[in-house]
Order: sequence, then structure tokens, then C-alpha cells
Amino acid sequence: MPHSFTLFTGQWADLPLEEVARLASSWGYDGLELACWGDHFEVDRALGEDGYLAGRHALLEKYGLRCWAISNHLVGQAVCDLIDERHRAILPDRIWQDGDAEGVRQRATAEMADTARAAAAFGVDTVVGFTGSSIWHTVAMFPPTPDAMIEAGYADFARRWTPILDVFDAEGVRFAHEVHPTEIAYDFWTTARALEAVDHRATFGLNFDPSHFVWQDLDPVAFLWEYRDRIYHVDCKEARKRLDGRNGRLGSHLPWGDPRRGWDFVSAGHGDVAWEDVFRMLNSIGYAGPISVEWEDAGMDRLNGAPSALAFLRGFDYDPPQVAFDTAFSS
Repeated sequence: MPHSFTLFTGQWADLPLEEVARLASSWGYDGLELACWGDHFEVDRALGEDGYLAGRHALLEKYGLRCWAISNHLVGQAVCDLIDERHRAILPDRIWQDGDAEGVRQRATAEMADTARAAAAFGVDTVVGFTGSSIWHTVAMFPPTPDAMIEAGYADFARRWTPILDVFDAEGVRFAHEVHPTEIAYDFWTTARALEAVDHRATFGLNFDPSHFVWQDLDPVAFLWEYRDRIYHVDCKEARKRLDGRNGRLGSHLPWGDPRRGWDFVSAGHGDVAWEDVFRMLNSIGYAGPISVEWEDAGMDRLNGAPSALAFLRGFDYDPPQVAFDTAFSS
């Protein structure tokens, strides 16, 4: 059975949700992965305003769209991070308030728990997002980073996220952590360590986005197989590497799209992801959830990127055979 395709609205949050829905419907999307910023899905209103959730459903239905997941990356980032001025730009005022770091983390924690409640009330069983990390800044391992400091980082993650995940459990909602540099899980081994930190509880799973693997020289298809029982959601965008001996893998503090960068995010179909292998593996592991298209491309307008990515990716979404191809050889 072919997958449903959704458009992640995070990069469209400057537009009213109705305009994004109209565009997505016109391009042939089946639904939206609603971001919890802009006016797309507001957690406080979902829990505190009569008729808000019914209004979201009515808007989606007006354009023939569905929602299988909501995403709260920005607030989730603040749960474990070392808070600084960058967070002020991505957080709602009610979370930032006076900017006191521990206060921000505690308010972000409460909001992520409320996100589970809002998702359940909306009839959605998956929340996608980030966790933040108190130890990402140690990734270069200099000044020398003692093992105890890393252990403390995973303990901090477990301490802060366990009460959030308890609410997810109570609401029957899963959290799909996006494996991503700057997070507690950003590659194969840190994913294993993060899962261990929360005792492999079923509520905590993964959002698979291959763009974050290819520029690290990791195999996204092998990741799908390794964590096949934890793939709760799939986002599709790409990364394009241009490591020419001068352009570096770490980006050189250069903005997106600068030709001196060693890699950049690009729309699906224009990078280094082996999409046919990805879709074949998704079929092999029995992933039946939505495929969500995420536009991030400094060189392609989103009005081109979103419809072209959908057409490109649908070309790989074929049914596996119902019978083995060699069945006809048997008597």
C-alpha cells in the first residue's frame, strides 16, 4: 500500500495555515505535518480555547488533507540545551519570559508535556521534535572532555525527559526524536546511548531524516535497519556534499547556500540520498506511516521545491510484490 505524503509546515510558518493548506492540496499532498509555531498548531490554544481543535480539523478537511503528526522541535530544543540568546528567537515569549536558563528549560518541559496532551486531544498519536543537549558543545572533545561529563549529559537528558515521556505514555502518544546534530542523539552510537538512557521505553522513538546522515558520512539505510522498531516518523529532505579540499564538513560558520560550505540542505531529488534504497528499506521494515516532505534549500524557492520533491519521491513509493518473482518457476 503506498504511503501518504505530507508537507512539514515548519518552513512555511510565516504563512497562515489556510494558505499552506491550499498550496499543499493543489500540489497533491495527502496531509500536513503541523508545526507548533506560527499559527499552524498552537499548543496553548489547543488546550485552552474551545473550538480551536475543531477549527483545525475543519480547515484541513476543507482542502482534503489529514494530519498524522505534529512537530514541536523549537520548544523541545530548549528542554536540555544550554540556553543563550539564540533560543530567544525560536521560543514563544511565554517560554522565554525573562530568559533565566533554568526557568526556560522548565517551561519548555511543561510545554512538551502539554504537546502530548494537545496531540491526543487532536487525535494524533505522534509528536516529532528535538530534545536539546547539554553536551553538544563538547563534540570536538577539546578541552579534553572527561567520560563523567558525557555520562552526566545523558543522565540530564533522562532526568528532564522522563516526566515528559510519562505524560506521553498516559496520553497514548509517541515521541519521535529527530536524530540531528545538536541533539542528544545525532548518529548511530549516540542514538543507542539515548535509547539506553531512557531504558528503551517504547514511547521514545525516532524521526528519520536522511539529510542529517549523508553529510556525516553515515549510512541512512543501515540506520533504518538497525533501528527498525523505533522508526515512528519519516521526513524527507537531502544534503548535498561538496568537500573539495577547501570546503569543510563543519560549515566554516558560513550561511546556508554559501558556495564555500562543504555541504548544504537541498530539496529532495537534488542531493546525495539514495532514495530508492531508502524506500525499499522502509518497505522491508514495514513502515506504514506518512512520508513528510521538508523543504530546506537556499538555492530553490519553496514554491518549486515542495511540489517537485513530492513528484520525485512518489516515484519510489511502489508496492512490494504480493508473490515472490520466482513463484512461477515452481510446479
